[in-house]
Amino acid sequence: MASFQKYSTKQGQKWMFKMDTGINPETGKRQTTTRRGFKTKKEAQIAAAKLEQDIVSGISIGNSNLTFQDVYNQWFFNHSKTIKLSTKKAIESKFNRHILPRFGKLKIKEITRPYCQKMINEIAELIVSVNDIKIQANQVFKYALRMEVIEKNPLEHVTIPRKQNEIINDETEADKRNYWIKEEIQKFLAITKKELKFRDHVLFHLLTYTGARKGEVLALTWDDIDFEAGSIRFNKTLFFYKGEFLFQPPKTKESKRLISLDIQTLSLLKKWRTRQSKAYLASKAYLSGNKMVFNRDDESPLRLAYPNEKLASLIKKHNLHKITIHGLRHTHASLLFEAGASIKEVQERLGHSDIQMTMNIYTHVTDYLKEQTADKFQRYIEL
Repeated sequence: MASFQKYSTKQGQKWMFKMDTGINPETGKRQTTTRRGFKTKKEAQIAAAKLEQDIVSGISIGNSNLTFQDVYNQWFFNHSKTIKLSTKKAIESKFNRHILPRFGKLKIKEITRPYCQKMINEIAELIVSVNDIKIQANQVFKYALRMEVIEKNPLEHVTIPRKQNEIINDETEADKRNYWIKEEIQKFLAITKKELKFRDHVLFHLLTYTGARKGEVLALTWDDIDFEAGSIRFNKTLFFYKGEFLFQPPKTKESKRLISLDIQTLSLLKKWRTRQSKAYLASKAYLSGNKMVFNRDDESPLRLAYPNEKLASLIKKHNLHKITIHGLRHTHASLLFEAGASIKEVQERLGHSDIQMTMNIYTHVTDYLKEQTADKFQRYIEL
């Protein structure tokens, strides 16, 4: 029940009311709220009635001063219990770098759609993956909506801007192609064999011939490889967190998989295992009989950025078509399709949980093969 009172100001007489708003869920104590500045008692009564109705409807008055940072802390405390450590680290990085500096200190109820649009535009000028930033920030606003901290999501209907040069000159298919065709990967592996350490050549060969993720390959131990059966098992991934290398479960349950290895790959791995064993036996640092397939001289795992750096360096040096480490995975899938593998076979080999991911690669490859049809006809007719 509200109590009303008249009070004096320099601008004249005003009305205020006080109301018991119930138990604060955060403190467990009863709380009251005071609202001032009403010109008449009737205005104060109308506002009090509205506030009382909000309380009956379950809208928490104690949340009125919550900042975006406060709500983020609550959301992330719960959300972090449902995700892997690597995902947690990635989310924290995005919030700390892009979202919290722009939203953190603001009262979440006072954040408007125009402000959100302005911030998204600003972030889009700095990074390419602005949509991912929007998705992460939106999770906090959706949480606030579910908890009835806010009544509307200000990020809803905010659009991702496109840069002018993207509108005028869309990327060509060649620019977007994040994989190599057969001749390109053959050239690359010949370069790695000639210019890199044998360990690194085997590493890139394995990435190409298995289509595995970088973290999966760097986490391999020798007992994951069955030389008799000619197979390799991927059941973990390497992750670096707070100065430590950690092994964690793979991306999805489908990522845990056993796949076959070809004779050439098995031969390379056997040679590398022999060289590695000899090097360890000759080294004073050899202590534990290391079981990892790829590591440094001190037996610690390779840095996760190491393959990326080597790949980028060779691409620049030899003016190769630019791809990422993930592009080697895409390359493996593309060549499998060209060799006649089915969509289901490629999905299982790559550990895709969603067949649509495999279908997207299949579409790229079939488009490329269609482009070769005219050339095939010409070669045939001219024989």
